[in-house]
Amino acid sequence: MKLGLFMMPLHNFGRDYQEVLHEDIEAVLYAEELGFEEFWCGEHYTSSVEPIPSPMMFLSYLAARTSKIKLATGVACVPHYHPAMIGSDAAFLDHLSGGRFIFGVGPGGLASDCELMGTLEMNRGDMVVDSVEMIQNIWNTEPPYDLQGKYWSAKIENNYYPDIGLGSIVKPLQKDGPPIAISAASPYSSTMKIAAAKGWMPITANFIAEWSAATHWPVYEAAAKAAGRVADPSIWHVARSIHVADTDAEAEAFVKQDSGVFDWYYDYLWRVYDRGNTKALIVANEGDDPAALTHKTMRDEFTIYGSPETVVKRLLAFREKTGDFGTLLMAAHDWQNKAAMKRSMELMAKDVMPALNAAIGAEATKQAAE
Repeated sequence: MKLGLFMMPLHNFGRDYQEVLHEDIEAVLYAEELGFEEFWCGEHYTSSVEPIPSPMMFLSYLAARTSKIKLATGVACVPHYHPAMIGSDAAFLDHLSGGRFIFGVGPGGLASDCELMGTLEMNRGDMVVDSVEMIQNIWNTEPPYDLQGKYWSAKIENNYYPDIGLGSIVKPLQKDGPPIAISAASPYSSTMKIAAAKGWMPITANFIAEWSAATHWPVYEAAAKAAGRVADPSIWHVARSIHVADTDAEAEAFVKQDSGVFDWYYDYLWRVYDRGNTKALIVANEGDDPAALTHKTMRDEFTIYGSPETVVKRLLAFREKTGDFGTLLMAAHDWQNKAAMKRSMELMAKDVMPALNAAIGAEATKQAAE
C-alpha cells in the first residue's frame, strides 16, 4: 500500500493567511522528505478556512520545490471552467512537474463556490464527463477541429496557421495524458459508477464513515464489469483522518481536544453539511438519524488515532471492511501544533506504513498458500 497526503486544506478559523500557506508548503516538502508518494490539493474559492482557490497554481509552485512526489488536484472543479482553458493548464502543469501530475476532477462540493460560478442548479456531474471528454479530445487531436459537447464547444478552424505554430494547444508530457481521478463522498456514490465506466482513478473522501467508504468499491467493481472493464483495486485511493502519537493516550487527548485541530475540522464540516441539509450523507452508522449526528461523533468515528501499533491495527480493521485498496491518503490538518503534526507524519511514514505493509504481505502469502 502506498502513502499519500491529501490537503483540502482546512485551517482553524481566523489564522493568518500567509502563515497557513507557508505551513501548507512546509507540510508537502516534509511529506516528500518522509517518502510520501503523492500529494493532493483541493480547490475552494469562497472559504477563508479552505483558502487555496487554485490547486494547479499551488502545485506549479511545488513542482519547482520537489522532485519525486506526484502532484494531484484533489480536485479541480471542472464545471467552473472552459475545457480548453483547464485542459491547457493541466497539460502545462504536467510539463512543469516533469510528468508527475495526476488530474483529479470533480463537480464542486462547496455550495458557495457553485453559487459564485453560476453552476449551483446545473447537472455538474454530467458537466464533469462532458468537460473531460472534450479535454481529452483536445489533447489527442490537432486543429483544425470543431468539437461540440453538451455544455461547451471548442473550435479552431479559421485561425490555424501550422507554419508559424498558431492555433496549437499544449499537449501533456505523459504519453496518454495525466491519469484522470474523481472523488466520492457519499454512500453508494454514483461518482464511482462514472469512474468505473470511464476507467478513471477512484478516490474516497476522508470525512465519511467507514461503512460509507466500504460501499464505494463494490459500486465501482460492478460498474466496471458492466462496462467491460476489469476493476483493479490498486488504483483505488482512500483518504482518512489519521493522527499518530507515541502513545494511545497522547493521540486520544490531541484528537479530542475541544476547539483543537480535529475538533474544529469536523465542527466546520458538520456545519457545512447541516446548513446544506445533507447530514444523511455523513452519518456514523447506516440508518442513523441525521438529526442526532454531532461533530464530536464525526471527529471520534472518522479519525484513526493512537500509537503506531494501534493505528496499524485500526487500519487493518478498516481495510477488512472496505476491501483492498492501493493508496492510503493521510488527510492534512491544521498545524497550530506543528511539532505534534510533524511527529504524526513521521510516525506514519516510518513506523505505521512498514508494519502495515508487512501485515498485508503476510496475509497475502498466507492466502496464496491455502
